Amino acid sequence: MIDEEKIFLLKNMLRVRRMEELCAELYTREKIRGFLHLYIGEEAVATGVLSLVDPVDNVMATYREHAHALLKGISAKSIMAEMFGRVDGCSGGRGGSMHLYSREKRFFGGNAIVASGIPQAVGLALAAQRLRESRKTICFFGEGAIAEGVFYESLNMASLWKIPLLFCCENNLYAMGTGLVRSQAQTDLIKKATIHNISAETVNGMDVLEVVAKTKKALEYISNEKKPYFLEFKTYRFRPHSMFDPDLYREKSELEVWKKHCPIDSFSSSLLSTQIISEDSLKNLKIEIENEMQEAIVFAEKSLEESVNELERHVYLQAGI
Repeated sequence: MIDEEKIFLLKNMLRVRRMEELCAELYTREKIRGFLHLYIGEEAVATGVLSLVDPVDNVMATYREHAHALLKGISAKSIMAEMFGRVDGCSGGRGGSMHLYSREKRFFGGNAIVASGIPQAVGLALAAQRLRESRKTICFFGEGAIAEGVFYESLNMASLWKIPLLFCCENNLYAMGTGLVRSQAQTDLIKKATIHNISAETVNGMDVLEVVAKTKKALEYISNEKKPYFLEFKTYRFRPHSMFDPDLYREKSELEVWKKHCPIDSFSSSLLSTQIISEDSLKNLKIEIENEMQEAIVFAEKSLEESVNELERHVYLQAGI
């Protein structure tokens, strides 16, 4: 990997981190309402995987999807306006934090229902296969989704029908407030895939270069073998499950241990020590990102709320009810 590509990865992790930090601040000021699930600590996963994705490729994500939306090409302005519930948001202000969406960017959510994106991704990948389209399909989900029956149904179908789809499990150890060891009798998530005859591999989700390397291998397999592949990214969120979460289910000492493996701190230190980036260049990069995010906030503030006359648009009633 050339130096410019490494700097690009660092920049995108920094973009995600700063956007998430500002969203937390805006939430406390009641500019953003409803639920808010932050990705702080997990930046290497979305950054590494989506660095290998093309504009024509399909991406499905969970309700912790701000990073995925940003890195799939949805602008910070459009994301922030959606967070504010404004008409210039990527979902017209109707989706909010958990329902970012862009057909143009081939980003299909953002979904508040755990595991619901998995069968949708199977459908997208199957459609691309049947239409002989040269587009990849990538599906992100947390380890909590593995507790849902639709996970197994989807993997079984993908394996049986040889659907080229990359399953990306972001294992941050806690599905909401329940530890993996308390909710799953089998905590080896790779076995969840291999029982369906799907090739699988574990990835250090705190190391962006490992994420890139193993994702590249997985995508090559999907392209060549025309079969699904499963990656388990071992990662950790530094913030609670959501802004409403008191975070009483894990020890502070555990959090501090994981923070020592912060993907941004470790990668920036590596680039600085190898002189791939200088202190001044890193400082300028952060200024550029700050300007991007502040412009997004100004854009969201200026965007209008939906007119009362438009509230019934896209609302449907089944005949006879």
